[in-house]
Amino acid sequence: MNFIREIVETVVLVGAIYALVNLATARFIVEGPSMQPNFATGQFILVSRLNYMLTQPERGDIVVFHYPRDPDEDYIKRVIGVPGDTVEIRNQQVYVNGVALDEPYINEPCSASSCRDEVFPTLGENQYFVMGDNRNHSQDSRAFGVVERQFIVGEALVRYWPPSDWGIVNRIAAP
Repeated sequence: MNFIREIVETVVLVGAIYALVNLATARFIVEGPSMQPNFATGQFILVSRLNYMLTQPERGDIVVFHYPRDPDEDYIKRVIGVPGDTVEIRNQQVYVNGVALDEPYINEPCSASSCRDEVFPTLGENQYFVMGDNRNHSQDSRAFGVVERQFIVGEALVRYWPPSDWGIVNRIAAP
């Protein structure tokens, strides 16, 4: 009888741990070149849902979010603008609140066709402007607009596949 009780307790404990891990995190597979050179197709990312339960996304965070035009599809991008910010592209350079961003994490300088001069509307409450690190090959807020806070799944924390890419995701010299 004690043996059966031990098995039941172990199964319940494993189930509870599994449920807590799934509530606190999400898994994401990178697809496409939009975040190169920092993320590549086929990498598996662990995403923390907890980080944004206590705080809000900050400029420079790498977030996974539900694509606003199709919430069943998830994207990974870098937060460039937070509520109250005005994002502008001028001469292929990104400006936030009139200050040019130093972006050592981008793949290559933005081309004139990918980064046309534009001033985007000031971000409202719960609105975020996101861009891929590979600006010339990224569909981001320049194309689909702002990301509402409700669509943000969480912050990318750890690369766990392939083993050669294991590591903690840092803000990579965030703006």
